[in-house]
Amino acid sequence: MIDMVGIGPFVVMPIVVSYFHNGLFLWAWIFGAFTAFVDAMIWSELGAAYPLAGGTYNFLRIGYGDKWGRLMSFLFVWQTSIQAPLVVASGAIGFAQYLSYIIDLNFLQQKLVSGGLVIVVFLLLYRKIETIGRISVVLWTVVVLTVSWIIVTGLTLFNAGKTSFFQYSFWAAIGQGSVKTVYSYLGYYNVCHLGGEIKRPEKNIPISIFISIAGITTLYLLMNVSVMSVISWQEVKPDEKYLVSIFMERIHGPEAGIVVTVLVLCIALASLFAIVLGYSRIPYAAALDGNFFRRFSTLHPTKNFPYLSLIFLCALGFVFSLLFRLDKVIDSILRILTQFIGQSIGLVLLRTRLGTSGLPFKMWLYPVPVVLSICIWMFLFISTGWFALYGSVIALTGLAVFYLTQKFRQNIAT
Repeated sequence: MIDMVGIGPFVVMPIVVSYFHNGLFLWAWIFGAFTAFVDAMIWSELGAAYPLAGGTYNFLRIGYGDKWGRLMSFLFVWQTSIQAPLVVASGAIGFAQYLSYIIDLNFLQQKLVSGGLVIVVFLLLYRKIETIGRISVVLWTVVVLTVSWIIVTGLTLFNAGKTSFFQYSFWAAIGQGSVKTVYSYLGYYNVCHLGGEIKRPEKNIPISIFISIAGITTLYLLMNVSVMSVISWQEVKPDEKYLVSIFMERIHGPEAGIVVTVLVLCIALASLFAIVLGYSRIPYAAALDGNFFRRFSTLHPTKNFPYLSLIFLCALGFVFSLLFRLDKVIDSILRILTQFIGQSIGLVLLRTRLGTSGLPFKMWLYPVPVVLSICIWMFLFISTGWFALYGSVIALTGLAVFYLTQKFRQNIAT
């Protein structure tokens, strides 16, 4: 859950609100929750059946079988090695932007802050998983208390006559704000990347996923209603960076605005902590399987975690945080083709080949969630515009690299 509630909802909220009129923006958040819930069926079934480090990497390798499994899993790792650092960069850039509410930072100073945050996250994660678990509990407590304060503050002033959120069609909203809101829900599946380190994964992985989505959906909807009961949606501009801070400032004064800003920054740090933790296991799993650079399979000699994978992702995230803008990073991180759509198809192939008798968790109403998930992710993929083309180019490049490396290995063997 601390993966899901990062800087995302705070910087995405004004962007989404500015897209709509008469309160339609709330439906975009509902659509994001629906997308996460449908996709969670697939993650839960696969995660409970195959609790291994790397999550999707193993799901694709097993689902597509001997002939295509190595190709699909390699393409996923290839995309992840580029797009996971973009996720890290998005959180770091958003952190620096929000910090400028308290300290006036120019462009260069913001970049120094975003890069420095990636380094801090790296240092926090350079330790055993048991210690990381204890740090996660502390960070999650900060997340819950902060969002609860925002919700309670706004709802005490809520005026139902001032809002008209639910008077408009669901389908009128999804065309504009859905890509941004879905970004704010991403992370419900993070537990699958840590499958090899989870106790009783056949039960805890599905439970973790569904509780996370339910909890975060409730928090997001209440937070939107709360903030918009104080700040009129007509006032919100797409480049408004400090919506929640302004909200608190209007109610309790400038000091409260500063306090909530500090708490939001703590949430951003917590999210980056969880994101990097999960993604660092993916190149490791692929390398261990002989399907990525062998050095990534090395564990730390005393702390027993994939430290080279962690170093790589943080180093690239550091570079991306210095190079890119936040809005462009958000649009570019939907890893749709190989992860979400590819994984859905892989589950169908698995059920066809192996049946369902040995599954610890079986999705409800199969195959409806699979069909819905594929349709939604295709819609979102097209909605990213030019980034859909960029994602396709990355996938095609990965395809070429896979076949070149395979040919190189064959030549060495002969």
